[in-house]
Amino acid sequence: MKFLMFHVIKDEEDAVQRWSEQHNVEIGISRDILSLRTIDQVKGYDGICIQQIVPIESPDIYRKLKQYGIRQIATRSAGYDVIDLKEADRNGLIVTNVPAYSPYAVAELAVAQALNLVRHIPQFNERIARHDFRWNGLISREIRSMTIGIIGTGHIGAIAAQLFKGFGARVIAFDQYPNEKLKNILDYRSSIEDVLREADIVSLHTPLFDSTAHMINRNTLKLMKNTSFLINMARGGLVNTGDLIQAIENHEIAGAALDTFEDEGFINKDLSRETIGNPQLLKLIESNQVILTPHIGFYTTTAVQNMVEGGLNSVLEVLMTGTSKNQVPLPLKEKPIN
Repeated sequence: MKFLMFHVIKDEEDAVQRWSEQHNVEIGISRDILSLRTIDQVKGYDGICIQQIVPIESPDIYRKLKQYGIRQIATRSAGYDVIDLKEADRNGLIVTNVPAYSPYAVAELAVAQALNLVRHIPQFNERIARHDFRWNGLISREIRSMTIGIIGTGHIGAIAAQLFKGFGARVIAFDQYPNEKLKNILDYRSSIEDVLREADIVSLHTPLFDSTAHMINRNTLKLMKNTSFLINMARGGLVNTGDLIQAIENHEIAGAALDTFEDEGFINKDLSRETIGNPQLLKLIESNQVILTPHIGFYTTTAVQNMVEGGLNSVLEVLMTGTSKNQVPLPLKEKPIN
């Protein structure tokens, strides 16, 4: 058998080689994302494994995959909102994901950024760059004196809650499906709004659906304390970027840490010699109340290895059995945002 992996980064290559040798499967490597421009690379392969930063929107891509004999799309990520599940189903394509490649990787980054925000590290860095070593007005709170609000208590949200609890924080949460096993770590609230009103730090760990798109917006941001912080390590579309910028500029919240963005076309690209044409991104970059990272929550040695192995295992599983334990169910209760 021959599989093609799209958008392979150098750090994945050793794990790909090991898996290929262990399973006696030839793996083709493409640095490109799957698109209309690159779809013909699929010819001659039995299965594909993708890692997308932009949605696969064109119905022609799904039709061509079927035409080339492909029966599945394995994304080596937890999120699958870049895939049009209806088009995939229409063309007989089984979609799989890697639901828990390393919850600790993303959860640890959320905690790290919370500490940076609370200790005013961006502001101190800016001062020191000007050779200003004063403390003025940047006194911090201790995490153990704060209330942490977790939105979404799946694999990652649950680990984040445990880590914050380990600092001695009081943890509250909202999830449509509360996890009874977390009751000794956190207290569930009956609505997202209740969490936003009460929390000093709000950390988002929920999938992107129609019902969660722009769940953080002008109205919900007004519910938060003007001393509170927002952390988004989940999906960029959960937050209305323009409303967030306005809330920060108007001092309605104290700051934010973002690892995901509504438009991620710039992710993992060197734009140092180019003009950034996204005014919202420029405002976020220029704000000393915002910490930006380029979607690196997953980017640890453990997580990358698990993503490669999990993605390729699913390709093999579908081709050998016609299904996979990580198959995304169709139809979904809600249509993911593309």
